[in-house]
Amino acid sequence: MSMNIGEAAKASGVSAKMIRHYESVGLFPQAVRTESGYRQYTAKEVSTLRFVRHSRDLGFSIEQIRELLSLWHDRKRPSRQVRALAQAHIAELDAKLVELHAMKATLAHLVQCCHGDDRPDCPIIDLLAQETAAPALEQNHAPSRTVGLQPGRGLRRPT
Repeated sequence: MSMNIGEAAKASGVSAKMIRHYESVGLFPQAVRTESGYRQYTAKEVSTLRFVRHSRDLGFSIEQIRELLSLWHDRKRPSRQVRALAQAHIAELDAKLVELHAMKATLAHLVQCCHGDDRPDCPIIDLLAQETAAPALEQNHAPSRTVGLQPGRGLRRPT
């Protein structure tokens, strides 16, 4: 039984647009087409799309998913390869969490320093307008070490 792209999208939870994207980047094979040019998908391809969707839901990159698909299709794969890939992804997620916490702390500090009244002075706008990005966002430093921020004293002008 074959399905058109809309049916495959509904069955897999992957939008038709993303299916076309995955085909264009070579993550998913080009679909067989009918004589009139419509894409056709089998249950096996829908299963692969679900695998891709679940992988994306866990935040794996396209390249990581490509590797996971290869491992999934290799029934003789050692599970240590899959585990190593997942552990590397966990390390990436941990690094992103550190970044997100630094961004949140910096923004929370700026919000605390902003009077939020009718005055035009605003440390949030001042930081965004700086010539260089906030180091806390670039280098994962705590906001108290961020150039331009001094805890309890708001934003200081760069010298």
